[in-house]
Amino acid sequence: MSGLHERHLAVSPEWLALYYRHPIELTHGEGRYVWDADGNRYLDFFGGILTTMTAHALPEVTKAVAEQAGRIIHSSTLYLNRPMVELAERVAHLSGIPDARVFFTTSGTEANDTALLLATAYRRSNQILAMRNSYHGRSFSAVSITGNHAWSPTTLSPLQTLYVHGGVRTRGPYAELSDAQFIRACVADLEDLLGHTREAAALIAEPVQGVGGFTSPPDGLFAAFREVLDRHGVLWISDEVQTGWGRTGDHFWGWQAHAENGPPDILTFAKGIGNGMSIGGVVARAEVMNCLDANSISTFGGSPVTMAAGLANLGYHLEHDLQGNARRVGGLLIERLRSVAAASDAVREVRGRGLMIGIELVKPGTDEADPEAAGAVLEAARAGGLLIGKGGGHNTSVLRIAPPLTLTVAEAEEGASILADALRAAG
Repeated sequence: MSGLHERHLAVSPEWLALYYRHPIELTHGEGRYVWDADGNRYLDFFGGILTTMTAHALPEVTKAVAEQAGRIIHSSTLYLNRPMVELAERVAHLSGIPDARVFFTTSGTEANDTALLLATAYRRSNQILAMRNSYHGRSFSAVSITGNHAWSPTTLSPLQTLYVHGGVRTRGPYAELSDAQFIRACVADLEDLLGHTREAAALIAEPVQGVGGFTSPPDGLFAAFREVLDRHGVLWISDEVQTGWGRTGDHFWGWQAHAENGPPDILTFAKGIGNGMSIGGVVARAEVMNCLDANSISTFGGSPVTMAAGLANLGYHLEHDLQGNARRVGGLLIERLRSVAAASDAVREVRGRGLMIGIELVKPGTDEADPEAAGAVLEAARAGGLLIGKGGGHNTSVLRIAPPLTLTVAEAEEGASILADALRAAG
């Protein structure tokens, strides 16, 4: 055990997880690579949990941060803040929500917490509909709407949460149905649920479930849900903390795969927009955003430094068509990984879109999740020079792959080759 690891254990809570039997200290990065304190280089296929969206040490972002820090670091939302207004204008325009207002936070958890506050205040109801297998953050309210027991440390809640079907396509009671039948069954479930409850405030859903193992419903499910929700006056919150900013390749936002009946009422974002800086936020149409009848501020949300980073990062992203790169390189990577998986009877499914890919592992010859195998592959990949993540629903048996969106074809091939070796070594 390293000295730093011992010090970490002495001052950190036991529930603060670390990857690997021998945890690593990352000291610096460049592009899609990072280095540890021992000088080992790794290809980064996880980006600090989908957060280093563009690249490590991107010059445009580091320059913007340094220049803004040299002027003023902090002011709070009690003062006009040019970088915050400029980024809010860009996000409002990109969101697809008409007459949008933007509130910045410091994390996705805080963004979802704010969205819940808005929805419950607007609807005068504390009842929330959420998806099974979901994850929305670690705050008291976010934990209470998380449909994944591994991330729900308490049953206490300020909300009444009811869970609906639809987040996982290939498991559960509707798994054997066609896509069209699956959507109809989930809509019928939602209709039935709303017939037994008081008025709900909102449905919150990740278009692609992140911590849940990169699972998703067929395209169009949330559009079908929207017809039901609108009849009942229930708001739709799209949690885009992991799916936003073009990561899925096909769309800039995950909700756009379900756009037939328009955009969500509320959209939450975080992670990639700051390329590692602490930015989260909420977008909502003005009527919803302005419904609060009490004062509010944010001390650190919308910091001049983080906003400068976000502006530089978003500008680079759009100018270099990183969404298109995620679609092209991600498509190649998924096919390469499916080819790798075909040689392993421990792989149940390779799924995802763009550069948001999950590899679900099971005990060979069964449909039973195999978290031990996922841990072994994680270790073997690290030994081969590749960093990946893991997640999943009932058991953590899904390898999560989400590189920076500037990933090259050569790097995709390198990562796939290391994963192939890791699957063989762990098997």
